[in-house]
Amino acid sequence: MSPYQRPAELYAGLRLHQNEHTGGCSPKVLDALAGLTREQCALYPPYSAAIDACARHVGVTPDELLLVNGLDEGILGVAIGYLRMRPDGIVPEVIIPRPAFEVFDVAAAALGATVVSVAPQDDFGFPLERVLAAITARTRVVIVTNPNNPTGISTPVETIRTIARQLPAGAVVFVDEAYIDFGGESFVPSLKDFANVIVGRTFSKAYGLAGLRAGLLLGKADTIEPLRNAVPVYSINVAAAVAVVAAIEDDGYRADYLRQVAASKQLLYDACRRWGLPYWPSDGNFVLVRTGDRTAAVLEGVRARGMYLKDRSSDAGCVGCIRITTGLIDHTTRLMTAMEEILCAAQ
Repeated sequence: MSPYQRPAELYAGLRLHQNEHTGGCSPKVLDALAGLTREQCALYPPYSAAIDACARHVGVTPDELLLVNGLDEGILGVAIGYLRMRPDGIVPEVIIPRPAFEVFDVAAAALGATVVSVAPQDDFGFPLERVLAAITARTRVVIVTNPNNPTGISTPVETIRTIARQLPAGAVVFVDEAYIDFGGESFVPSLKDFANVIVGRTFSKAYGLAGLRAGLLLGKADTIEPLRNAVPVYSINVAAAVAVVAAIEDDGYRADYLRQVAASKQLLYDACRRWGLPYWPSDGNFVLVRTGDRTAAVLEGVRARGMYLKDRSSDAGCVGCIRITTGLIDHTTRLMTAMEEILCAAQ
């Protein structure tokens, strides 16, 4: 597999292609960063405050949590922990239902694991029977993205429980909950009953900390413990460590963003119905829209107006689809005005 290609550095415009918080982080995060001293920047960072704050926030104990440098590092950590070549020479397998986040494939390739792709259902509902049929004695990780990216469709918790019960010894389900703040049901309350499930979280989306790189791995203490050797000892820098505490404390800022995301999605749903464009109701801060043969015109048109969207046509089942970040209402209405002009001109 070719190396992961970072998206082009498109910063001179409205970024609605990477599901970031386009309103920025909480002002309290900036205050916390401004309070860092020269000495704090010169010392290896302490993590106890961040770990305690995160544990209370998500409802686990500190020993059931691992801070990671963005969820990308968490995914790599799970791969290192579970997809390394076995002493008996058997190549581990990772099951990835499609469509899926490209970093799963990158992490598997880095460890030499075999990727077993599972085709999507026509409605993008989770393909449980196909996943169960793909499990073998070589399976070491099953990926579940809840809600899914790019479809925004959630996976029922009972579906995840079913997979976990069917796994061979030594295998885990990795549940990517990067977008769980926006909708769907978290698996975290069920972790106490499953030693073979790991949940990943990020502060990049609902908290506006994508630039600071902070995430979490969650699971039973014995499940998380082996992963502590799979990530660097000081992978979270001091800025990220103080930022997550401030971001968690400013729940009003996060709540306002969640409100705007919900309103933005409804505005875009209404517009898509008016434009005659199929879409999938989303539990994320984005919406997948099928623009069909007008995809190129939409992407090029909004870019000419200083906005960026994500073409997902290369994903399984997503031909002719674009993914649109639906965050701040002002940004969503600005995009809709542009799309109205473009779609009317293309008729």
